[in-house]
Amino acid sequence: MKILVTFIAALVPMVVGFIWYNPKVFGTIWMNETGMTPEKGKSANMAKTFGLTFLLSLMMAFILQTIVIHQSALQSLVMNDTSEATKKWLADAMSAYGNNFRTFKHGMLHGFIAGLFIVLPAIGVGSLFEQRSGKYIWIASGFWMVSMMIMGGIICQWG
Repeated sequence: MKILVTFIAALVPMVVGFIWYNPKVFGTIWMNETGMTPEKGKSANMAKTFGLTFLLSLMMAFILQTIVIHQSALQSLVMNDTSEATKKWLADAMSAYGNNFRTFKHGMLHGFIAGLFIVLPAIGVGSLFEQRSGKYIWIASGFWMVSMMIMGGIICQWG
């Protein structure tokens, strides 16, 4: 089940991107800020673009599991201890607390936090050196914040 949920979450940036970068939403502003044109977009190898987008989104979905599911921290604490006492402690802890904070809303919160404190600074720093505008930074970062919120919600609720 976890792998299916991870694959579903990896599709989110593509779905959000179709909406976010639509000319009626932020697409026209984004094109103006980047110098992209419809003609230039049509010349891209779309199979490569969408294939790599999915692969990179899959990597993001995979690591988001450790951010949005708190129970992974318990498992990581004892991963090298195979003693029966530790196995029992982990089983008891997961039985008692395994479903705590496993909601869509909680996953969205952590997706937002990751977007705000990881993605925004990364896009911001790169954009500053590329001399991109504040509009570009907010459009690109906002896209990833929304995508990571939805991905985090899906992963936390069903992962």
